[in-house]
Amino acid sequence: MQKQPSIKFLLRDSYLAVIKNSVGTRMYRNFYALVDGVKTDVGRDGQLSCAYFVSSVLAALALIKKSHATVGSTIKDLQESGWHEIPGESEPPVGSVIVWKKVDFGGGEMHGHIGFYIGHDTAISNSEKTGCPIEHPWRSAKHDIEYIFWNPTLDTADLSSGAALATTVASVARAANTQ
Repeated sequence: MQKQPSIKFLLRDSYLAVIKNSVGTRMYRNFYALVDGVKTDVGRDGQLSCAYFVSSVLAALALIKKSHATVGSTIKDLQESGWHEIPGESEPPVGSVIVWKKVDFGGGEMHGHIGFYIGHDTAISNSEKTGCPIEHPWRSAKHDIEYIFWNPTLDTADLSSGAALATTVASVARAANTQ
């Protein structure tokens, strides 16, 4: 009988890879809801998809409970899932979640913005112009930072927050090893 490989899921490395590899993807542009009984793309073809992008990445790695359509509901889930607000005066840890203050999208329609800090004064968030995640400066004249969140789970090499995903990864690796 062949010995099973020892597999340890690397949550932080996987998390950062997913964020960086998301640049340019179109998969977060559209998500639908019934608004007053009418099927509506509440992401507006990517214009309002930042929360959906960020929360989907976090949910896929079990760092929050589920995906969200709004910045507000994403912040609530972050707080309920072990993320803590950290001071924003200096450069945040790589992988921090950044929430920018609301800006006017025209006609008095105010929306917040959310994304990830990836280091070297750079963030990745869904662009309201392209409808896709892009790299951009984490500080800008257009968007002031409201909050920065960090999850201490990302400080450790264990998989306490990613246990369900780690089980899946281990199962896939075992299956691949037996074929």
